[in-house]
Amino acid sequence: MLSDRRQRVLAALIEEYVSHALPVGSRTLVERYGLGVSPATVRNELSVLEDEGYITQPHTSAGRIPTDSGYRSFVDDLLEKEADQEPDEELGRAAEELRRSASELDDLFQKTTAALSRFTDTLSIVIPPSSISLHIRQISFISMTPYRVLIVIVTEQGQVFNRQVDFGEEISAEDLASLQNLFNRVLVGKDFAQIRDSLDEETVNALYGPLARTMLGETFACLQAGEGAHAHRIGLSALMQQPEFSNSSTVVPVLEVLEDETVLLELLQGVSGGSTLVRIGHENNASQLTGVSVVARQYGRGEGEGMIAVIGPTRMNYARVISAVRMAQRALEED
Repeated sequence: MLSDRRQRVLAALIEEYVSHALPVGSRTLVERYGLGVSPATVRNELSVLEDEGYITQPHTSAGRIPTDSGYRSFVDDLLEKEADQEPDEELGRAAEELRRSASELDDLFQKTTAALSRFTDTLSIVIPPSSISLHIRQISFISMTPYRVLIVIVTEQGQVFNRQVDFGEEISAEDLASLQNLFNRVLVGKDFAQIRDSLDEETVNALYGPLARTMLGETFACLQAGEGAHAHRIGLSALMQQPEFSNSSTVVPVLEVLEDETVLLELLQGVSGGSTLVRIGHENNASQLTGVSVVARQYGRGEGEGMIAVIGPTRMNYARVISAVRMAQRALEED
């Protein structure tokens, strides 16, 4: 637990780094943030924060930058104060405007996603309720050829969805049967949110083999395509413009993994009504996502439950993003 002064120094360093994407020195903090202490005290506090793993020095002569642990301490402090914060007036007006301007529900989802991306300069995702409220009754994997599998899903609501999947190598009948048994054991009787919250480590490992991972993604794609409700994603270009992702070698793996429905499922694991989930850097299981943070929140309840998520670099304006996600929740819940 950081002292109040140390927390203030850390918060100032994070604010400066978020704004300029450059290592921060003690002189900058003293000159710009009115910390009320001497430069020597700030240098000492930075040294302690570095020793405790909250910040790091990328080069010997450079200033410091936050670590995932530093962001976590900062975000936890934000979340503790979240309930007591007054709604941002600009974001409140934006929520009201979204409700007035949307001609239909799908239009509201799209406009809310666009507004989130605009306010946060990140990739924003809104998942409609129908994408996550369907309960699965039975899953069948039918071999059509050694290279093609037909997925058939029957829901407890009575819908039947199907999807063909082509593979570049042969899929054995034994592997297909084993996967079908695993999927029925894990997924039957549950909806998206229940699956998300019930995936233990052993099951995740079983589902995340290359073939199982592909089939899990295709299974959810089948549900979404059949229901006609897709996750709305806007802001890939904004993500690519961030300094951390200016090189294609760093951004392409991120974009590829974010297109995977199974990764989206895992990213949103732990989201529950009334609270904001923030997962930072190495807290994400996918190795490609150790440079990004996820801020997510549920909207609606029961059959009307959906998800809102913002994905950006760990160097994001967390206060702004958390407020924007709450704005989106307000826009999607108000009558």
